[in-house]
Amino acid sequence: MSCYQCPLCQLPLAFSHQGWECEGRHRFDCAREGYVNLLPVQFKRSKEPGDNQEMMHSRRLFLDAGYYQPLRDRVLAVIAGQGAGIMGNWLDIGCGEGYYTASLAQALGDKGQVYGLDISKNAVLQGAKRYPQVQFSVASSQRLPFQDQSLAGILRIYAPCRVSEMLRTVQPQGLVITVTPGPRHLYQLKAMMYEDVMLHPLREDQFEGFEPVLEESLAYTMTLTGDMAKHLLQMTPFAWRANESQLASLGQLAHFACETDFIIRAWQRIAPSAQ
Repeated sequence: MSCYQCPLCQLPLAFSHQGWECEGRHRFDCAREGYVNLLPVQFKRSKEPGDNQEMMHSRRLFLDAGYYQPLRDRVLAVIAGQGAGIMGNWLDIGCGEGYYTASLAQALGDKGQVYGLDISKNAVLQGAKRYPQVQFSVASSQRLPFQDQSLAGILRIYAPCRVSEMLRTVQPQGLVITVTPGPRHLYQLKAMMYEDVMLHPLREDQFEGFEPVLEESLAYTMTLTGDMAKHLLQMTPFAWRANESQLASLGQLAHFACETDFIIRAWQRIAPSAQ
């Protein structure tokens, strides 16, 4: 049974004739790649919101090279270690091209369905072509097109989302897993872009209706080629500050050592009677 709800009237969506329909007669056709666009034009802030094709290309090459595999493996271990482990319907918010989403779907197997959501049509298209086991949608993370209490868990790696939307869609005792940058994340890359490098500020998130159950850090140093360092730069916000000279200097390096620093947190949805 689908978890989707209509982004226009909030009625449940059902699959019919290669598309999704609600009783209010709103219809959203599936693309030939298998994803569905649940981002009505009135909810867009630009013509093509989200990451562009160049950013997606760099992210795909960098992630396929395995540099963030330790993070991916640790996130799955954290989910598996919480409560009943990985089961039910899960949503990856800001899924990009599906690197983490597909691994979550593989771990889940036949115990539920994994959904991938991103505002970037370019990203979702690439993910849907590569990972047919995931149900991908183009949608806003601020207006989740999912029914109330339909999700066993949400994975949120860097992505923004309203706490009220997570509270609405996650089942009691369900999980939210977040990944945010630690103080020294990509410090050496920042040092190439800024004269005065500042550490990432530590955020103390408070999610109303959720209880924090885990917090841990994951940090390691990557040794990159110059080309891979350029791809890493292209998939970060620092790319907007980079000039041609900086890009050329980075690409000419034989080796580039760069720190990672991630903070992984797990939150459990408090049962309504306990709130």
